[in-house]
Amino acid sequence: MLRLLTPALITLLALPAAASSEDAWEAFRAEVDSACRALIPSPGEPMVEVEPFGSASYGVALITLALPEGGFERYACIFDKQSKAAELAGPFPEAEAAAESE
Repeated sequence: MLRLLTPALITLLALPAAASSEDAWEAFRAEVDSACRALIPSPGEPMVEVEPFGSASYGVALITLALPEGGFERYACIFDKQSKAAELAGPFPEAEAAAESE
């Protein structure tokens, strides 16, 4: 009887851990989003895409900034999971300009 109850008990105990783990990942994504948005140069309309889990040490977000005069700029934002510090890389060159230089 004990052998039958053990797997069921383990399964029941693991359910709250799985839920809180998803909650923790959602909080992580919100933290990366907030830290990266704080670094976005203005003016412009940003779209922030957070990679759901990041690496072992860093969170990563791709930012696309729609410029008021038209066009877009793309940035990479790196978030240090330990220190909670975020850094924004300079804008990537536009795809057309990059293709012309090849």
